[in-house]
Amino acid sequence: MSPLEWLLHGHLEVGGGYLSVPEVVGNVFGLASALLGMRRVVWAWPVGLIGNALLFSVFAYGELSNVVAEPLWGQAGRQVFFAVVSAYGWWRWASLRRAGGAADGGAVTPRWAGRSGLAQLALLGVVGYAASYALLHVIGSWAPATEAWILAGSMLATYGMARGWVEFWLVWLAVDVVGVSSLLKAGYYPTAVMYLVYAAFVVLGFVTWWRAERRLRVVPDPTLIAGTDASAAPAVATSRS
Repeated sequence: MSPLEWLLHGHLEVGGGYLSVPEVVGNVFGLASALLGMRRVVWAWPVGLIGNALLFSVFAYGELSNVVAEPLWGQAGRQVFFAVVSAYGWWRWASLRRAGGAADGGAVTPRWAGRSGLAQLALLGVVGYAASYALLHVIGSWAPATEAWILAGSMLATYGMARGWVEFWLVWLAVDVVGVSSLLKAGYYPTAVMYLVYAAFVVLGFVTWWRAERRLRVVPDPTLIAGTDASAAPAVATSRS
């Protein structure tokens, strides 16, 4: 088996059982993306994209699970959405970096979403969940009620990260709580374990961004000095997998 075939179709023997290589490696890239995102590094986005591609292949082929012999389209679908939003986030953060970035060296200056941002998240959350549930129910995904929230919540969190809103970490925490129980029941143990690890990093990430927001609140934002208000100009607009 070639290295590429092993990466896409290989298995690791652990404790008498087998783990999917792309599931394990995809989650490693997702964790790396989360760490880079916590530090507000632009590379968080392309690293996350690699993890998205690997995890899509895992969830689109349900037979990789020993428990659920059908695809988890909610989990697979969110990888596609990640790819789209990550491209937007990559472009937005790279644009902000070129404009000078945050005063502390980060690509984006953390800020609270405010009433307008929270209204966006609430509206997108309701519409996203309803649309996700309807779609997953029609295509026959396993556990569409929980999968719909994992998909919609992941959409919200990734969009909030791209916008630089501190609240996106709290959305991720809500996704992780549902995701762990769902993935354990479905037999995707490596990803379930990674969700637990993610939850710890989510708490740390929230605290890190919160402190950065407080610290940078009194420091002039170089992007504003340059005349590119990131909150008002979509033309200059951070895994996770």
